[in-house]
Amino acid sequence: MYKAPIILEKKFLWHGKYLRSYALTFINSRGNTVLWEAVERVGCNGIACVIPITIDKKVIIIKQFRPAVGKFVIEFPSGLNDKNEPLIDVAKRELFEETGYKADTLNEIAVGPISAGASSEVLTIFLAKDVYLNGCQTLDDAEEIEVFTVSMNRFNEEVKILESDDTYVDLKLYGLFEHAMRYY
Repeated sequence: MYKAPIILEKKFLWHGKYLRSYALTFINSRGNTVLWEAVERVGCNGIACVIPITIDKKVIIIKQFRPAVGKFVIEFPSGLNDKNEPLIDVAKRELFEETGYKADTLNEIAVGPISAGASSEVLTIFLAKDVYLNGCQTLDDAEEIEVFTVSMNRFNEEVKILESDDTYVDLKLYGLFEHAMRYY
């Protein structure tokens, strides 16, 4: 059984408007000193993601342009907690802003790192049942988002159809959907 490594130093390498990079020096369980580089969000206290399902068993997903990969990505509505509010409020706000849908009840179903090898980001997942259209999108300037509904019963097949040369499917999408079905 490994012991948790001891972090000796955290040194910031560069700081941007939205991200900062840092180097960690730690001692591993074998006593070796290791240097590791990572990034973290600036002014962000977590990320909320919503798996929204309508009363007629349609799953709401989005196709969003993601500059870091230079393509569109099929994913669930999500957003940063950059206003220091409860994550459930972030989830409700992002669901409405990105899709025009609202949910009366959201249930937290999972919390964990997104890319633990490179980032300190932690994602909190909410399941929203019986969501309903209650307006239209209110997107930020950087957001290019198209809303889709897919059948719960044919989720994987219908999502796969949306994949193309200019569109990835976020691999988390499939696992998050399967996990959410345990709570549906």
